Amino acid sequence: MKILLIGATGQLGGDLVRNNPGHEIIAPSRDSLDLIRPGEAARAVQESQPDAVINCAAFHNVPKCEEEPEQAFRVNCVAIRDLAAACDANDALFITFSSDYVFGGKRSIPWREDDCPAPLQIYGISRLAGENAALATAPERAIVIRTCGLYGRAGARSKGGNFVDGRVRDALEGKRIEMASEQIVAPTSTDDLSRAVFSLMANPGLEPGLYHLVNEGQCSWYDFTREIVKVVGASCEVVPVDRGGRTGTLRRPLYSVLANTKARALGVTLPHWQDALARYLRAKYPASSQRK
Repeated sequence: MKILLIGATGQLGGDLVRNNPGHEIIAPSRDSLDLIRPGEAARAVQESQPDAVINCAAFHNVPKCEEEPEQAFRVNCVAIRDLAAACDANDALFITFSSDYVFGGKRSIPWREDDCPAPLQIYGISRLAGENAALATAPERAIVIRTCGLYGRAGARSKGGNFVDGRVRDALEGKRIEMASEQIVAPTSTDDLSRAVFSLMANPGLEPGLYHLVNEGQCSWYDFTREIVKVVGASCEVVPVDRGGRTGTLRRPLYSVLANTKARALGVTLPHWQDALARYLRAKYPASSQRK
């Protein structure tokens, strides 16, 4: 299969390249393919004639989305619509990603694909708009994958790396770490997610629509941080803080764990978050991870 991969230098895109099971991947740089420029999506798909397009590009810096809502919608919605239209016109499968931040209501059990979204901030609203744009524009070809709390080897450039690496640095420097205890999530390794995406693509039962793909289990960011510190064997204090899901005026969902309902029905699942985290840390920080 020939795949046009957009966002190959990001943490998810990088792991899609690394874990490619044998597809022909075309991965243009952002300089050569800027989805903000009108007509770029159509040109890229027409020129490469892929069997599938996987889009990993997004504006996912949550506070910046509040400051730059127009840019958030251009990247997270308008560009998605343009890619979906190009795929529909060229008979290509379209896979794009969304976020747990499309949810925001009170909850204590994982969100299913058919639950009603209720985003709390511009980031979640723009992501939900992108989902609807993809599914409305290419209803027979679009796959939207919601995920949560991504971390991978490449890190997220717009955020200065990923959450895990940041907490490792803090821990090894012996810092006192204050971390949100009220937000419950399913942090997800892009290594595991990329493998699951390829498994889903290869599944004969795959149909267009929404899918959730996250590592199994759930935890607070405080619990996640404590596990990071434990695995790397650092000696530092991790303090739980309840901010009510707020960063200033910005609201975040208190419970955004996703249920892999539809993917599981096709036999596609991801390992538990603790297993994923341990593998990531032991591969990237072998010396620290062997501390007792």
